[in-house]
Formats: sequence, C-alpha cells, structure tokens
Amino acid sequence: MYFFTSDEHFFHMNIIKYCSRPFGSIGEMHDTIINNHNEVVGKKDIVIHAGDFSWNKNKTIEIIKRLNGQHIFLQGSHDKWTKDKLLQIWEKTIDGQHIVVSHYAMRVWPKSHYGSWQLYGHSHGKLPALNNQLDIGVDTNDFYPYSFENIKSIFSYLNRE
Repeated sequence: MYFFTSDEHFFHMNIIKYCSRPFGSIGEMHDTIINNHNEVVGKKDIVIHAGDFSWNKNKTIEIIKRLNGQHIFLQGSHDKWTKDKLLQIWEKTIDGQHIVVSHYAMRVWPKSHYGSWQLYGHSHGKLPALNNQLDIGVDTNDFYPYSFENIKSIFSYLNRE
C-alpha cells in the first residue's frame, strides 16, 4: 500500500507557533506524528515524504527508525538533514491512476491534461487546490499520512458531477 505525507518538520521548534500546531512541545509533536503514522502504515508499506521532513542532521535517522514503512524522501525547502541528493518529483501509476508528487504545488505537471493527480506540501493547508491537486502535508490530515485509498476517495468526492 502507498502512503503520502509532507512537512513533518521534525526538530523544527518554531513550526508549532508558525502553523498553530496543537502541541505543547516538540516532543509531543514528534510522538503524535510518529504514533499516527505507525497507526496506519505497515512495515511493508511505501511512504512518499514530499519534503520538509526534518531540520536535524544528527538525529533524523533516529526518527526514521521509529517510523513504519519503506520511505522515499523528496527534496523540500528545509531538507538539509541528508547528504544524499533527493528527488524533486516522484511519479508512479497506481491502479491506473498517474500520480505526481512534489514539495511544491504546480500549475501544470506531467500528464495533468490526462487526469493525473498532483500531490504537494509546503503550503501547510493555506493554498487552495486546483483541479486534481491535494496538499498532503500533515497539517491538512490531523497529523496522519494519506493512504492512496484516502486520496482516491477525496478526488472521487471532489470530482463528482
């Protein structure tokens, strides 16, 4: 199963204030995001993180080890925790649906004129989606990742006639 998420901002002290996150401490935020993640993601599931995963170069691996799933990390605007070059865009067709994931929302994206979905982060729920786009940041889903089925259901509802 595939899951999608973004903008966890592990070890970013000020994100609680900037985004009005309902946590009293960075530890409480970490525990909630990790517990919510592990509640829905299994060990063999694939998780696409669309950027801004962590601010800490030294402790990020500890967080990753606590998270279920196999992880694919995309480059965000604050991802200096890894020396690896991260992908800017991830694309895959799942159950006949083409999906494009990036940290940033795009006006057009690969196969957008053929009904592909574009999943993005960065905006923390403040950017209204257009057409087949969805902000997959943790701030938009009660600090849970979105499953593919979740997203399919959302688009089905939004695109009903």
